[in-house]
Amino acid sequence: MQLNLKNPLVFFDLETTGTDIVNDRIVEISYLKVYPNGNEESKTLRINPGMHIPEGATAIHGITDEDVKDCPKFKEVAKNLAKEIEGCDLAGYNSNRFDIPLLAEEFLRAEVDINMKKRKFVDVQTIFHKKEQRTLSAAYKFYCHEDLVGAHGAEADTRATYEVLKAQLDKYPDLTNDIAFLSNYSSFNNNADFAGRIIYDANGDEVINFGKHKGKKVVDVFREDTGYYGWVMQSNFALDTKRVLTDIYLHKFRFKK
Repeated sequence: MQLNLKNPLVFFDLETTGTDIVNDRIVEISYLKVYPNGNEESKTLRINPGMHIPEGATAIHGITDEDVKDCPKFKEVAKNLAKEIEGCDLAGYNSNRFDIPLLAEEFLRAEVDINMKKRKFVDVQTIFHKKEQRTLSAAYKFYCHEDLVGAHGAEADTRATYEVLKAQLDKYPDLTNDIAFLSNYSSFNNNADFAGRIIYDANGDEVINFGKHKGKKVVDVFREDTGYYGWVMQSNFALDTKRVLTDIYLHKFRFKK
């Protein structure tokens, strides 16, 4: 089944130095842009993360410090990458929990102004887990009836994710071939920040989603715990999480005190 697209849909996958969205960095990004008319464009970029790639990470994706020593830093490619995904929706495998938050964090570190909240996100892993509970390699085998060659390489994983989504639409008649529907279906929480530290409740109010204040409205926490905002700003939270809390602090909390 071909995708029913209103906007171009960019499937992408990141290979990184680790799984910490605050402290780890991108070493490779591969994307496949699918246009509403069915045309496709793909590109893979190696990135110098500016830090040592741990041996554990290399064991997964095969990329070493030597491989990326002469590659550009993310800041050097960030503006062009932002242009490539401008006006596009985004899709990936486990992307809502990892790739999207990390990519947003890298854009913030590079000081590139891109409003990713305007985009719809389709997480193929979430659809798969809601339907079958498997890994990407198993998903590819299950839906596409082939072994995934080159698993844990960004390019192979990106292409496989695209093929799996199309096969999911063929298999499940209750899945609507519409990116807005798929974006909503593949989201577990209505996140206010990409890391899911802050979520929206049924009334659209921002709520803390971690720690001792989990379940409380952000403005109530700011009112009850006067040092909380400062603690978050000084702690090792994602820049996007800090940005969301700062916006609430400046534009909502001050007027409600």
